[in-house]
Amino acid sequence: MSGTKYCFAIDRGGTFTDVLCICPNGKVRTMKLLSEDPERYSDAPREGIRRILKEETGEDLAASGLVDTSKIGWVRMGTTVATNALLERKGDPVVLVVNSGFRDLLYIGNQARPKIFDLNIRKPANLYKSVVEVDCRIVPKQADRCELNHSWKELEGVAGTKYLEVRPVDEVAVRQALSDARDQGVSSVSVVLAHSYACPEHELRVGAIARELGFSHVTLSHQAMPMCRVVARGYTACAEAYLTPHVDRYLASFKSGFDKQLEGVDVLFMQSDGGLTNMENFRGARAILSGPAGGVVGYALTGARETELPLIGFDMGGTSTDVSRYAGTYEHVIESTTAGVTIQAPQLDINTVAAGGGSRLFFRSGIFVVGPESAGSHPGPACYKKGGPLTVTDANLILGRILPQYFPKIFGPQENEPLDHEIARSKFVELQAEINNYLKSSGDNRVLSVEDVALGFIRVANETMCRPIRALTQSRGLDTANHVLSCFGGAGGQHACSIARNLGIAKVVVHKYAGILSAYGMALADVVQEFQEPNGLEFSDANAQQLKERLDALSKQCQDKLSEQGFKRIELEPFLHLRYEGTDGALMVAPSTGKQSSDSNPLLAAYGDFHATFLERYRTEFGFVLQNRRIIVDDIRIRGLGKNETPPESKVQAAAEAKPPAEANTRLYFDQGAFDSPIYLTKNLLAGHRITGPAVLIDQLSTIVVEPECGIQVTQFGDLIMDVKTGGKHGINADLDPVHLSIFSHRFMSIAEQMGRVLQRTSISTNIKERLDFSCALFGPDGGLVSNAPHIPVHLGAMQETVQYQLRVRGETLKNGDVILANHPSAGGSHLPDLTVITPVFYETHPRPVFFVASRGHHADIGGITPGSMPPHSTSLAQEGAAFKSFLIVENGLFQEQQIIEQLTTPTAAKGAVGTRNLSDNLSDLKAQIAANHKGIQLVAELIGSYGLDVVQAYMSHIQKNAELAVRDMLRQIGRDTLERTGSTVLEAKEFMDDGSPIALKVTIDAEQGSALCDFTGSGVEVWGNCNAPRAITLSALIYCLRCMVGHDVPLNQGCLAPIQVIIPKNSILDPSEGAAVVGGNVQTSQRIVDTVLKAFGVCAASQGCMNNITIGDESWGYYETVAGGAGAGPGWHGAGGVHTHMTNTRITDPEILELRYPMILKRFCLRTDGSGGRGQFHGGEGVERDLLFRKPVTLSVLTERRTLQPYGLAGGESGKSGRNLVVKRDGRVIALAGKTCIDVEAGDTFAMKTPGGGGYGPIEDFSKSGESLNQETSKRYVERGTVFNYLQCQESA
Repeated sequence: MSGTKYCFAIDRGGTFTDVLCICPNGKVRTMKLLSEDPERYSDAPREGIRRILKEETGEDLAASGLVDTSKIGWVRMGTTVATNALLERKGDPVVLVVNSGFRDLLYIGNQARPKIFDLNIRKPANLYKSVVEVDCRIVPKQADRCELNHSWKELEGVAGTKYLEVRPVDEVAVRQALSDARDQGVSSVSVVLAHSYACPEHELRVGAIARELGFSHVTLSHQAMPMCRVVARGYTACAEAYLTPHVDRYLASFKSGFDKQLEGVDVLFMQSDGGLTNMENFRGARAILSGPAGGVVGYALTGARETELPLIGFDMGGTSTDVSRYAGTYEHVIESTTAGVTIQAPQLDINTVAAGGGSRLFFRSGIFVVGPESAGSHPGPACYKKGGPLTVTDANLILGRILPQYFPKIFGPQENEPLDHEIARSKFVELQAEINNYLKSSGDNRVLSVEDVALGFIRVANETMCRPIRALTQSRGLDTANHVLSCFGGAGGQHACSIARNLGIAKVVVHKYAGILSAYGMALADVVQEFQEPNGLEFSDANAQQLKERLDALSKQCQDKLSEQGFKRIELEPFLHLRYEGTDGALMVAPSTGKQSSDSNPLLAAYGDFHATFLERYRTEFGFVLQNRRIIVDDIRIRGLGKNETPPESKVQAAAEAKPPAEANTRLYFDQGAFDSPIYLTKNLLAGHRITGPAVLIDQLSTIVVEPECGIQVTQFGDLIMDVKTGGKHGINADLDPVHLSIFSHRFMSIAEQMGRVLQRTSISTNIKERLDFSCALFGPDGGLVSNAPHIPVHLGAMQETVQYQLRVRGETLKNGDVILANHPSAGGSHLPDLTVITPVFYETHPRPVFFVASRGHHADIGGITPGSMPPHSTSLAQEGAAFKSFLIVENGLFQEQQIIEQLTTPTAAKGAVGTRNLSDNLSDLKAQIAANHKGIQLVAELIGSYGLDVVQAYMSHIQKNAELAVRDMLRQIGRDTLERTGSTVLEAKEFMDDGSPIALKVTIDAEQGSALCDFTGSGVEVWGNCNAPRAITLSALIYCLRCMVGHDVPLNQGCLAPIQVIIPKNSILDPSEGAAVVGGNVQTSQRIVDTVLKAFGVCAASQGCMNNITIGDESWGYYETVAGGAGAGPGWHGAGGVHTHMTNTRITDPEILELRYPMILKRFCLRTDGSGGRGQFHGGEGVERDLLFRKPVTLSVLTERRTLQPYGLAGGESGKSGRNLVVKRDGRVIALAGKTCIDVEAGDTFAMKTPGGGGYGPIEDFSKSGESLNQETSKRYVERGTVFNYLQCQESA
């Protein structure tokens, strides 16, 4: 600590910059400035330093006219500079260098669309300006499986791994291409070559050429992050090249305003991992969470002294809220997605949700809605007096929880006025009238006051913020209530009591610097130096010596680097990135340092017990461990900490009396009513002071609301400890209330989400645990769907048919302790691999189930004539595997193991059929589905305990009726528009499968009632093949289309179909006979149904209309993928290319993982260049080209559509091109394959697929009027991120 100088910790946020200064005499100064105020200063952090120096010393500038650095000890800073550049796509132009055939690899990414219900698919904008394809290639050797006849050069990678050089670098071509890019003014290059993380020879050579040509910033992917997965590593390298020059310019600008450019001053910047680094080492890809990371460090190091319980960080700002967890160690993730860019780098697990003070308020179809849209900092909330909309901040102002007289006068057009209560109130009066009119028209005679309306929105906002906290804790098997809430950020104190009470948390910690805790965290943080390298060895005694040598080497590098920076106190944290062989669930494991287990290796004992920690973590995360399965070391990592001197924290004076004097009184509104409440200034509070709510505490940086039945006490350091009364029954009745409608909607959805997290955590198969191909749902006593989450389009509504089938066939015989298994199409199934487990739930003395829970998961194999149970040429259901209509898998509480084993292992009567090929996974996953249902029962029981059974069941019904209302409103609007446009309210459309089978639809809309008749009469008869779609598939497709057309979030439940009468002819392709094959109907016909519905409504042109299913394997292994194509254009947008559409959103396997695990080489994966997207005023999206070279003989199965017929254009737009399946034989012959076929291929053969493009929209002659493409998202002032967000993204791309 520089005892004679001023030390500064600064958080430069998106809206405000927070400055904390530790003065030589120990006094602490704080300041908050606007981050952007160009008329007053050019740089907010520098201005904050200058002002405090001026106020404390009377001097701020040196003789040079720049800020005097002679009095500055150190500066520690976090900044959103990199984050903002990423969000707004304002980085430097980058040329991306990739292997030939992969020019669009980062554009396609994992091929999943960001939001599954957006017809206008807006993919994140590229970080690169141009692409150079390099004709070079390295592949894994695979000596035990490769049967290719080749003479490729062998190369050695890390840890002795072997690679083959298929083609060396064409240096002449590389030099010419990069020279051309340099001539165009691009100075930043990112080199991303396959397998370079382990064998970097080609990247090093290309990098050397780039430097020779004068590129100022050269990023090699294996140096940016040496980890497997070329797409994520490529994004990271691209982000590094894109952002670092931008960050460097900011740093140069920051330094330029100081005398001698801060020479002699210790300047450190916060990284995303919660550690500081020297200014020279501050890089773009590791700066994304620079600001929020400081807050985590701040609450972790200060909150831990107040409790031994784990902490939940709750940082509520203007546009979003950050949620994180600390339980003695920082929780890091290695891979996370921000603004559509996946970054591979250690970063704190900070979960950001779009709910903050600026979140907008809406009343839609009878329900209160908060966000995700935000007013931002400009125009900001209505009370900012800049023409902004109503927000959460305005609601707090109306309720007296924000007091304008204690806020700075920085609002209004000239930024010199106070917050405006009257503007906020007038807008709430308008909204109040709308809500009361709705209530009156619905037969509800209540009249809500302005305060009732504002309070309702606050309660909805609180529930919105509780959902990610529940997900963060309960998903790991943790009890949310067994935590302490650490609240900070400018808006958090206004909501802390309610958030804690909703979560059952009894204690809240509010640090005295809560308003600027991120800045304070910068002052507390250590300097971090990390080294990481890939490995790939088995974690075993045989490899212990090699592992120890690499741990030692990386430890020495860390130690040396930190010693060079002058650190005497250095701590090293070793990690191994471990996973079970054949799984993707790798865990970054720090060793336990206590007593060593019997399985620990003595060579690694100096570092601790990695094996014991891995097993413990795996059991906690996933609910089990795998027996007799090898453990693989993916990566070795050392995290070195240069320990900074922690600033001393002064104690506050002790209070003579427990109750402090109030500054004034104000009127506060709560659920319990209005209260005259005291106002306290935190600067006047002393240690030992106690305050009983209701009250409001004013800090110069934030406001803290103490609700009724809550109390607060001041600690010796001046921090606030809030005690919150939890539990008790909510006093509401079963009558519909629009506020509770929204709250219950969140709670029911949260229950389904938590069921899903339990299923994912306790399952064992790749399909469920890693691909997340499952859905969980909650149903009312009539079997009607209440909530279904997370959403897989083809599952929407389909499970309801299954549950209601059980009610019909079992009825009164259902009893407590029963669990039913079903997958048969005639029992509401989609296709046989989707097994549904249903649990009826009984309550007290009720004789019938009071509700149902169910989980549907895709099992990798359930028998049939081909591995994977998805034969492309099946003609009967028996060929597709085991079928269950209503099987009691649990009876009287006992798992019927022998009976289910017999059912799964007994082959069907079909010729060539066998029983399941993976019984152990089937049993484990079925038990996981039962466990997920049990979790749902527990959570609903808690809800019943809080509200009562009659209220919970009533709101199940209310939410279904609300979904019905939303669809009716949409149908009324469509009916009016259609009548005006065509003179009729009858819509018709017909589409065809490739075999000529029609899908016919006639929609008759009643615009007055908001209802419709959807009649599929005229659709084709049942087919001799597997493209028959069970009735449930048609209903799922309808719900999906309705949700897309509504255009905003609505509860997806049985209410969506209530206004719609659906007629589906029996024994047709849409409702086949009981024994018909259906596996293709689930994945192909479902897409054509969507095409037909959207065509009838005239919404947009057809997308590729196919999932492009490919199955490859032999008797010992199997691989399955679906491939993206083009999206249809619509009114106002071009179709996106290389993306999945409509009823699927499956992620594709990363090329490096594909080539490491399977005997294949990916030769090409890019957008088509033959104009596959239909032309029009708005063009359709391009399909993709994907070429797979087989290294040994395998069986190839393809199940595809749109190989004959083209995706239609709309409103004068042209059709997209159809797809094509080819096999290029090793002798050069080219063979065209049918859309549905199964063939044996040889080593050296290549499967070349072109997927269909999307249709165009509008006449081609109007193309010049279409303007810029609207399908790339370039700016968004908040960004959702963290493990909860990533999980939901994964689930929606299952």
